[in-house]
Parts: sequence; structure tokens; C-alpha cells
Amino acid sequence: MDNNDILIRLRYALDIKDQDMVEIFKLGGEDVTREDVSKMLSRTDDEEVAEEDHIKVTNSTLESFLNGFITFERGPQPKKPGEPAPKPDRSITSRSHVNNVMLKKVKIALQLKNEDVIDILEEAGVTMTKGELGSFLRKQGHKNYKVCMDKYARNFLKGLALRYRG
Repeated sequence: MDNNDILIRLRYALDIKDQDMVEIFKLGGEDVTREDVSKMLSRTDDEEVAEEDHIKVTNSTLESFLNGFITFERGPQPKKPGEPAPKPDRSITSRSHVNNVMLKKVKIALQLKNEDVIDILEEAGVTMTKGELGSFLRKQGHKNYKVCMDKYARNFLKGLALRYRG
């Protein structure tokens, strides 16, 4: 599952409109147009989509979207007086960690508890323990950290669609 696919599935699952996508990217520090969003949401395996009509979503772009999504859903974080502007969080260091970061940031944005995430996965037909989920949510480098495989990320997004779209 590539970054474009994650963005497409997340948009569908949560029924996010194009204009909201542009706003979310802006909140995450990326300036994109509505046309750019359409190009990001086009599938590359579709023969009708030309190369120039598709924008590949990089790890940085996806992380900007996820950071903006947290702000979009929860509101801006209050700044303390004299505190410098926060530096954007860049947790995705390689392709293998994209699913972990997506899971963690969507959980934060939607204010889900671990039990909620487990329930969402169960709605999609995947059984997971709290320990397994905790290993996906840990910081990279922690001794109990595990890479979240595409199977779990795909089913998490499927479960979100079942929960939020009916």
C-alpha cells in the first residue's frame, strides 16, 4: 500500500471533501490546490489516468496531511507565552514506518482510545490484543516496537469506513 492509497482510503473512510483536504494540507504546512488533491487521489493502475495527471504522495506530504488532520479535528494547540513556534513533527523516516505513523496520528486526531482502535479492527475482521496494538504505537527504536504491516493498516482504514460511513 503506497502513500497515495493511504490518502485515498483515509479520505473515503472519513468522507473528507476536496476543499477540506486542501485546508488540512494547509494546516500541515503544505500548499496544495484542489487540482493537486485530485491528482493525488487518482489511482496509477487506472489506464485512463495519464502520468501528468497523477501526483505521487511522498512521506513528507503524507505526514503534513496527517499533522494537519490532527489540527483540523482537534484545533490548534495553544502556545505558551514566549514559546517558539513548534517545529513540524517528522516521524516517518522510512517506508516501513508509514503505517505506524498513520495509525498513531489518526488515533490522535479522532481521539480514539486503544479499545476503540481494537474495536475498529474487529469490525474489519481482524483480532488484535492491546499488547500488539501497543507495539505498533510505540516510538521507533523502542525495544517492543513492531512495524505495522499493510494488512493491519488496510483493515484499520476499512474499519474506519465501516464505522464512519455505515
